[in-house]
Amino acid sequence: MPIRLLPTPCRRPTSPLAFLVALALLVVLASVGAPPRAVAGVPPGPAPDPRPTAVVALGDSAASGEGAGGYEAGTRGEGGNWCHRSPAAYVHRSALAEIGVNLACSGAGAEHVGFGAAVHHTEGSQARRLVEVARRQRVLAVTLQVGANDEPDLSGVAVACIRAFLDLREPGCRTTVGPGWAGRLAAVAPRIEAAARDVRAAMTEAGYAPTDYAFVLLSYAAPGSEAMPVWHGVQGCPYSRPDAGWGRTVAFPQLAATIGAVAERVGARFLDLARLAEGREACTGPLRDEWQRRLTVDPRTLVQGALDTAGRHLFQESFHPTAAAHTAIAGCLREFLGGGAARASCVPGRDGAAHPEVAA
Repeated sequence: MPIRLLPTPCRRPTSPLAFLVALALLVVLASVGAPPRAVAGVPPGPAPDPRPTAVVALGDSAASGEGAGGYEAGTRGEGGNWCHRSPAAYVHRSALAEIGVNLACSGAGAEHVGFGAAVHHTEGSQARRLVEVARRQRVLAVTLQVGANDEPDLSGVAVACIRAFLDLREPGCRTTVGPGWAGRLAAVAPRIEAAARDVRAAMTEAGYAPTDYAFVLLSYAAPGSEAMPVWHGVQGCPYSRPDAGWGRTVAFPQLAATIGAVAERVGARFLDLARLAEGREACTGPLRDEWQRRLTVDPRTLVQGALDTAGRHLFQESFHPTAAAHTAIAGCLREFLGGGAARASCVPGRDGAAHPEVAA
């Protein structure tokens, strides 16, 4: 408590030395118990966090960078790890923090993100590893992109579409998969929500409040379009134009709506990527301009592991966002987090980039 100096009658010191001693005493008494002076009107606060800032990506191939190429050593099949994490993945290009941390793994399902004993490609819980990352670094944002490998089974849908194209006796995937699509989405919603809540719990365990970081759920970009030319089959897109149109206008938008509803329930923000590659889907233009891979065979997978396992990974990169698409996602994500909207859609603009579009 500051000491209050009571007024005293003025009395002239008897000597210059006595005057100086009295003045010094007054200065000392006035400063005893006084609170620290604010700098520029700002009271002193806690010491700044010395940890480097980070943005962390969790989820499956769409987040790991499958299709973007140049995969990190240790994720190219060595020892059974086929996570295919790419340095070109959007988490490394977002410029949202000093460090980009990619915990996503190609082929992962919701159970591989959440807490639990499930192991995928030799790796355990992504949420558990998030706790460790969030303690080492100051996490500013966490992204989650998961669900495609659960009930929606996008890889299986792609196989059904290709089989129908190659065998005229097979009905299109829009007629075989389409009627049960709503049921698949209803089944996957609680799985995605459980994974998202485990991400929240992981950040809480690491000492974060929900307001300390941004949490964003992302959907998936439609890989194909009915705008393909006549000879699209031999160009690397062996599925019919009606099936591609169903995927673009029905399957992916409905999956996005499911993920968006989960985001709202867990208090996360939502970035819809369903239209990300609009006009740049596989087989819709010059290969160099497309943001989605065509059917891709990677013979380098034969270098890792035995032939019986390599067969499952020869086509692993097919129909995934390219490195250019990840750059577009990164820019859209950065712009989205810089604004205050709770949800938006990434839509390509005339400038060659993608920007968040907020529904009216």
